[in-house]
Formats: sequence, C-alpha cells, structure tokens
Amino acid sequence: MTDFTNRLINETSPYLLQHAHNPVDWFAWGDEALQKAKDEDKVILVSIGYSACHWCHVMEKESFENETTAQLMNENFVNIKIDREERPDLDHIYMDAVQAISGSGGWPLNVFLTPDAKPFYGGTYYPPVQAFNRSSWTDVLLNIAQSWKEKKNEIESQADNLVAHISQTNNLVQKKFEGIIDETENLFTLDQCHSMFAAIMKQADKTWGGFGKAPKFPQTFTIQYLLQHQAVTNNAEALQQALLSLDKMLQGGIYDHIGGGMARYSTDNEWLAPHFEKMLYDNALLIDVLCDAWQITNASKYKAAILKTIAFVQKELTHPDGGFYAALDADSDGIEGKYYVWQIEEINVILGKDAAVFCDFFGVTEKGNWEDANILNIFKPTDEYIAEKNIEEQGFNNLIESCIQKLSKVRESRVKPALDDKIILSWNALMLKAIAKASIVLQDGSLKELAEKNFNFIK
Repeated sequence: MTDFTNRLINETSPYLLQHAHNPVDWFAWGDEALQKAKDEDKVILVSIGYSACHWCHVMEKESFENETTAQLMNENFVNIKIDREERPDLDHIYMDAVQAISGSGGWPLNVFLTPDAKPFYGGTYYPPVQAFNRSSWTDVLLNIAQSWKEKKNEIESQADNLVAHISQTNNLVQKKFEGIIDETENLFTLDQCHSMFAAIMKQADKTWGGFGKAPKFPQTFTIQYLLQHQAVTNNAEALQQALLSLDKMLQGGIYDHIGGGMARYSTDNEWLAPHFEKMLYDNALLIDVLCDAWQITNASKYKAAILKTIAFVQKELTHPDGGFYAALDADSDGIEGKYYVWQIEEINVILGKDAAVFCDFFGVTEKGNWEDANILNIFKPTDEYIAEKNIEEQGFNNLIESCIQKLSKVRESRVKPALDDKIILSWNALMLKAIAKASIVLQDGSLKELAEKNFNFIK
C-alpha cells in the first residue's frame, strides 16, 4: 500500500495516531471538519474507538487501509476520527443514537451525521464484504451517499426526530437525579433493595458466575451490590452469587494468570476466551470489589488477586511520576492475544518435568482451547485440585509459582501489546480509590505509598 499521512499526525491521542497513515482523509473533531461539511453539504462520517480495541484494529485493516474504500469515503463524506477516551461526551451522544437506531452498541462506533452534526444512521463493526448478517462497509457507504442525494429532506427529518428522542431521554435522566439526593437519608428503601436483588438474580449465571450471556463483562458494580446486599440483609444467595462470579473470573482466561490483570470481557459464558485488551478502570473496579470479598471471607485467594492485580498495574500501567496509563492493546505483532497464549511444546521446553502438572492444572493441551493455542484457564479451584490429586498444598503452590515466573520471563521477550499512555483523571481516581482501599484492608504500607504517589501526581 502507498504511504499516506493525514492530518491526524498532528494529534496526541494514541488511537488517532494509529490512523494517521490511513488513505482516509481523517479529521479530528473540530470546527474545520464541521465547517467543511456545511460548506460542501456533505454527510459527516464519525468513527469512534480506542487504542486497545481489537475490532477497531480489524476494521482499520480491512477498510480504512484499503485505498478503494478510502476513495469512496473521501469523495462522499467528511470523515472524523474520535478517541472515545478523549471525548467521552461525544461518545455518549452518538452511542445513544446508535443504540436508539439499532438496539445495540459497541466499538468501533460508526455514525453518519447531517452537515449540521445531527445523527441519522449508524452501527458498530462492518465487514469489508457482507458477513455475520451485516452489510458490507462499502454497501453502507454507497447506500448512505445515494440516500443523501435522493432523500435529503427525509434524512434531515429523521435526524431531527432522533435528536429530539435522545434529548428527551437524557433530560429525563438528569431531572430524575437533580436535587433529590439528601445525604442524611437512604437513597433506596429496603423494599427497593430487595427488588433490585431479585432483578439481578434473574440475570445471574448460577453455573459460571456473572450475569447474562456472552459476551460477558465483569459487571463488578453488580457483584459489589450483591456483597453489600448480603451485608445488610444476611442473604446467603447474594453472597454465593457474588463469590461464584469472582471465583470463575479469577480462574478463567479473562484473568492473566502469568502477569495479573483482567481483560475487558469474555467472548463466551465460561470466561475462557477474552478480548485481550486490559483497561485501567476495569482493574480498578476489580481491586475494589476484591477488597470487599476479602473483608467478608478472609479468603487468601482474594488477597492474592488484589496484590497480583496491583502488581500488574505497577509494572505495566504506571508512569514514573505516579500517574496511571489508560490501557494495553488486545493485539501484539498484529495478532489478537498473541502475547498471552501458549503452545504445549514451548511449555514443555520451558518447564521440563514440572510441565505435566502445570498443563493439567491450567488445561493446556496439544489441540489447544482457542485458535490452535492455549489460554491458561483453571478448571478446578486449587483446593479441589490438590485434594483430588492428593498433593501437598504448599509444595503445589510453590511449583505453580515457580512455573509462572519461568513463563513470565519467556513472555517478556515477546512483542508486547501497545500501551495507551493517556493519563485520564477519572480512571486514575478509580485506581487511587482502589489502591488506597487495599492499603487499609490489607494493612499494607507499600500500597499506601503507591496511592499517595498517585494522589500527588494528579492533585
């Protein structure tokens, strides 16, 4: 492909810079692009994503790097790229629009606007050819361009109606919460708490933990509510579902058993195969809820998970002066998950005589469990495994830890996932709160120092 450089080369966002050499004539959001759309009476194409997003990378490779597709985009649209982490306000508005149009949302988020920036159509990932019951990206572009030429008035009316709907919905939410919170009173009645619990349990996966069906997100806020509900009502079912959810996630492939840290979501019900991007806020919320689980149960596995997750943040997501970076990409060397998966042959070479036990515990096989490779995944909790195998606990734990250290050293030599080095205040605040909380519940002075360093960085 011919080398291109567009105006995104002048941006600072890692996500926008990823697109700076696309043949698409990208603009960042701003007056220049919006005025161009008005002057030329062109539809605005807004494409929103973030640097660690796997499907954003896929669509870029398939469509935005394609010169024929780029020519179609450049001739018919004013094309704007937005980093959702830089502009959460715009992401919120246009996500609401796409969800109203299609009933679902996600990233990449591709939205078509009238020249006065009113949304009228959109979706998420579009393949280069029709697939997955989705129109091809080229077909979408051609249809929108033709419709704008032939049905402009109809599209503008549709956009006005959509904007009115979004405005009404957001105003209702805002009015619901403006001025009604009295800090001296309970926000919810006990009856309302019981109703919320019942609604949560209708969605609960009582086999694999979590809520709903794949793709499954950690929903740590929901788990935290169950723990709080149990504390108030002594409801054993709430505690059981909360701990089941945490246990299954910590055993699954969504959690990085080598380096620590949790990926953004699982593509299956069993937490085996994640999309491998690791976000700062997800891990902050995980640490926070693990602190609650530790306080309630005093189970060592939750303390270990707290410390391992914080160690990951310190190693991979911490600025030398104390700030926390935004995310690690899902891909490395252009391949999703390549940094994290294993072949049984390489584990056998690295671990020698210890490989058999390690592979049995983590479900590593010659066939693999994901795209001909192995995501480390614990099928049986440690206590059940050592009881079944009649293994001495401390010796087993020492063996597994030794194996992890050896594999970690080898993994360090691989091409690492790209780092999104933005430092986002709200996400830093979440991690600061989580680490400060961990320092208190674990009575760990080193964690207090880490929290103080971050506080001094952002204050």
